[in-house]
Amino acid sequence: MAVEIERKFLINGIDWKKDVRPSFYRQGYIFAEKKGVVRVRTIDQKGYLTIKSAPVGLKRQEYEFEIPLADANAMLDNLCENYIVEKKRYKIKFADHTWDIDEFTGHNEGLYLAEIELSDENETFEKPSWIGDEVSQNPKYHNSNLSKKPFTKW
Repeated sequence: MAVEIERKFLINGIDWKKDVRPSFYRQGYIFAEKKGVVRVRTIDQKGYLTIKSAPVGLKRQEYEFEIPLADANAMLDNLCENYIVEKKRYKIKFADHTWDIDEFTGHNEGLYLAEIELSDENETFEKPSWIGDEVSQNPKYHNSNLSKKPFTKW
């Protein structure tokens, strides 16, 4: 079991996009309720099944398993409820941390989010100039909720 501590932010502008290549994500939710989520996703040519507890503050328990790509695609096509979340993820190193930048496509086209994983809820970190408002505690920005009510339907 791993504990995930993550903070999420909106993004200002596209200055961050210089000289970075994305990975392509497709993910859906077999189960997504207050207690937690069961997610299936593909990242480029790999498949994953992930179980996450509901967050307590910024922390949540996470269990992730690599699965065959064909199985992940079959689950996305046959088992997931609501919309499939599609995005390009860019990894950017800044001041001793790696930021994950998600450029959403499909039903969430136009939404950009930045995430940073921390080792402690109180860990301090430097924010790049393109980081906007924090949305870590706003459930509408959780990927599981973006599968239920996409950004283009807000």
